[in-house]
Amino acid sequence: MTTSVNKTVHPFDKGRLEALLNRRFFYAPAFEIYGGVAGLYDYGPPGSSLQANIIAEWRKHFIIEEHMLELDTTIMTPAPVFETSGHVARFADWMVKDTKTGDVLRADHLVKNVLEARLAGDKEARGQAAAPPTDDKKKKKKAAKGAAVKLADEVAAEYETILAQLDNYSGADLGELCRKHDLRNPDTDNEVGEPQLFNLMFASSIGPTGQHPGYLRPETAQGHFLNFSRLLEFNNGRVPFASAQIGRSFRNEISPRAGLLRVREFTMAEIEHYVDPDDKKHERFGEVRDVKLVLLDRHIQESGKNTTTEMTVGEAVDKGIIANETLGYFVARIHQFLVKIGINPQRLRFRQHMANEMAHYATDCWDAEIHNSTGWTECVGCADRAAYDLTVHSNKTGHPLVVRQALKEPIVTEKEVPEWNKKALGKTYKQDAGVIQKIVDSMDQEGLVKLKGQLAQGKAVITSSEGKEFEVTPEVLTIELKTLKQSIREFTPNVIEPSFGLGRILYTLLEHSFWSREKDVERGVLSLPPVVAPTKVLIVPLSAREEFDPLVKEVSSKLRKAGVFSRVDDSNTSIGKRYARNDELGTPFGVTLDFASVQNRTMTLRERDTMDQRIGSIDEVIAVVTDLVFGNITWEEACTRLPAYDGVQAIE
Repeated sequence: MTTSVNKTVHPFDKGRLEALLNRRFFYAPAFEIYGGVAGLYDYGPPGSSLQANIIAEWRKHFIIEEHMLELDTTIMTPAPVFETSGHVARFADWMVKDTKTGDVLRADHLVKNVLEARLAGDKEARGQAAAPPTDDKKKKKKAAKGAAVKLADEVAAEYETILAQLDNYSGADLGELCRKHDLRNPDTDNEVGEPQLFNLMFASSIGPTGQHPGYLRPETAQGHFLNFSRLLEFNNGRVPFASAQIGRSFRNEISPRAGLLRVREFTMAEIEHYVDPDDKKHERFGEVRDVKLVLLDRHIQESGKNTTTEMTVGEAVDKGIIANETLGYFVARIHQFLVKIGINPQRLRFRQHMANEMAHYATDCWDAEIHNSTGWTECVGCADRAAYDLTVHSNKTGHPLVVRQALKEPIVTEKEVPEWNKKALGKTYKQDAGVIQKIVDSMDQEGLVKLKGQLAQGKAVITSSEGKEFEVTPEVLTIELKTLKQSIREFTPNVIEPSFGLGRILYTLLEHSFWSREKDVERGVLSLPPVVAPTKVLIVPLSAREEFDPLVKEVSSKLRKAGVFSRVDDSNTSIGKRYARNDELGTPFGVTLDFASVQNRTMTLRERDTMDQRIGSIDEVIAVVTDLVFGNITWEEACTRLPAYDGVQAIE
């Protein structure tokens, strides 16, 4: 029987976690000895390993299991690509400036932070919440500004409504909120100016003379779309299929102040799933139909509330809450992935975008939001981008980004078709010939029938979009009913896009995993699942004496051959301290080699969270720990294979 562990006996302490992450070099501000630059971070050994393991699991969960086509496209991108995609015009956030210092703040974050502080002060004044503890003088100063002040009930209700609808406000709306509610810069208490749009892309140039303007990509998606024709050919011309890419992206954030949650350079993992616009079913939807999700739909938010509903993804699609099966399938798969790597499912929800916040290309979008010490944070977006991207790039370049699909049975239709006498057309209308032909060729069947009737009377008048009229005769144009046989269907596929911010996922995972030992709050633990833990097994030799060296090498070699990443800690500190500092790194298992190991070839196995210890032969323990690391068995099952260690071994 394993020992029970109370991980919530001590309240979550963000300062303690940040001290651990800094001390153990999970990540740190980049260029720190030069003073650092906001929004740029370097990952240390455990952070790099944790990110690599998250990526490896992501590749297994999506690329390998879904048979996706993996890409690696360039970061530097010519400006015309983002002009066409709409990023130059629309990839922007609203910012406001402190009227006295010129400090820049993101407008929606200012509204959120000030109103949330006032609501927290209201709860404190009503005795509903205690003031948050803080040792930092600067934080104390800020907290004093948001002191406990009771709000009128209707004001508190209005603040709650504003926060529920915050993502739906325009720049003008945000400016009105700042004026109406006297929202000031929290750092200076100064008023702020009117919101202005700020484009988030980093501008650059390509070539020595700067004649080719470019941008660092803010997402990896455009590299997928520009290679669509090659991907389609690689997939033998068939849809649906998906491409996937993991890579760096860059966003010039206005005020990055939340650690890894808001950075200027980050790693993304994106999928573009191409689907027939007339059939957005997914062949594997039945496998996820019963996955339960916590949903916050757009209608609830637009009513000023944030009440969530729990339902299966099948029910959500059936009711039209999630637009289609393919979108629902990926929402469910995102949920499964996040829970698998250690995100607490009780702190995970999917929020639907409201009309005003929807990206210009999307028809439906759901964000996987993970709760952490700053509130709910978007970590994954899952959007139905429709046919927007492929259409605009095709129109701009003239390269057809379409699927040509052979029909099982040809479609036979009768259509009115315009027939031109090109010689008479050019001679009669000269430079206007092309305009006239374009007007007629763009008419629908109803328009052509009407035009045919007019021509039968001897002449017809057509009008350009500028209002210019042209008289057309049967000598130039005839319209005939023809039987057409269509054996090829040509269409532009729609795109379902799951987009993952890996840094945000990594940080929220660290928060969800952190706790302190019940009897010693200073002993922090990261309960990272073995699948993502930087080190899977810690090897602890009891002594640095030479007779231990062959065993340490043997155990290391056998774990390595089994594909299990391990580290040896042969420092002179006590075993307890060695395990404690590796608990901070999230190492799930430890094996100890002592003097009995030298004589009896036995080894103890320790589990991180419970600190339970088991004993067996070296080969037995290695077999058990390998199964644990690869998720083949649970710790409870391991306890049935290895007897408990009572702390004493017989040695001669």
